[in-house]
Amino acid sequence: MRLVPRAFAKTTDRMRRRDFVALVGSALAWMAPARAQTMPVIGYLGSETPERYASRLNAFRGGLAEAGYTEGRNVAIEFRWAEGQYSRLPALAADLAKRQVNLIVAAGGAEVALAAKSATTTIPIVFEMGGDPIVLGVVDSMSRPGGNLTGVSSLSVEVSRKRLEFMHEVRPDAKTFAVAINPTSPTSDTQLTNLRTAAESLGLELMVLRTSSEQEFDEMFAVVRNARAGGLVFSSDPYFTYRSQQLAVLAARHAVPAMTQSRDFPLAGGLMSYGGDFSQSHRHTGMYAGRILKGEKPSNLPVQRVTKVELFINLKAASALGISFPPLLLSSADEVIE
Repeated sequence: MRLVPRAFAKTTDRMRRRDFVALVGSALAWMAPARAQTMPVIGYLGSETPERYASRLNAFRGGLAEAGYTEGRNVAIEFRWAEGQYSRLPALAADLAKRQVNLIVAAGGAEVALAAKSATTTIPIVFEMGGDPIVLGVVDSMSRPGGNLTGVSSLSVEVSRKRLEFMHEVRPDAKTFAVAINPTSPTSDTQLTNLRTAAESLGLELMVLRTSSEQEFDEMFAVVRNARAGGLVFSSDPYFTYRSQQLAVLAARHAVPAMTQSRDFPLAGGLMSYGGDFSQSHRHTGMYAGRILKGEKPSNLPVQRVTKVELFINLKAASALGISFPPLLLSSADEVIE
């Protein structure tokens, strides 16, 4: 038997432990990038800028968290912003598809959903919009959407005519009202048809103003003021929604009663809003995104319908315009800003 000196044996043990630690450390160093690479990536397609989407993004991230995902911890998000130019959406969607993200979120309107749909037939897509997804050709069925798309739809587009009816309640003596339509929106024709039907049933005349540029907003309000119309009703469109602050300032400057789909408008000083609850629809979008990342197929997830609509009234704006709200309309408001 060969005897090994005790000192030599201890030295050998230390060397082995040191080599083992070094080997484990090396393995962990190689494994860290591998874990980072396996983190799922959501491609988020938006029609505007992150600043204008801020409240919607908060709601989306809240829904994503409810599903167990937090950006930067166990999911990454790549954003693409069209900055108000709908014509840029198809190229931005195609770029996300080319990068082979795990999922595309197309939030903020039919134009975003249609751009995402045109970019890929394989990557799952979760949309958020105010129009009817079947009528617009986004999905074939609400209960079984099939293909690679599902999402959330609100009633903002369907209730466009209600804005005209509410405005008529506020200005019952007026016979002419103006409506603002974005001609680049895929829902513009349907909304205009509904508004004209409502106007005819109320015995009203409509001034149709078409605009897709914020540089034309000031002139639009001037036209309404000079025509002495009873008020200006905005159709449901993300382009108008995300410019609520600008529209509220112009409405006050020209002393024009106006109404949009989004609570952002009366909160910014405008008169009224009536439309779907965007916080709910974007939160549900985040929850669906999380479920798909966990393995569910979009074809098996029915399109969710957010049926809640909200009426916001700003009494300070009404006072400046010399308007008194009917008591019944005031009592039915979800929020009265004083």
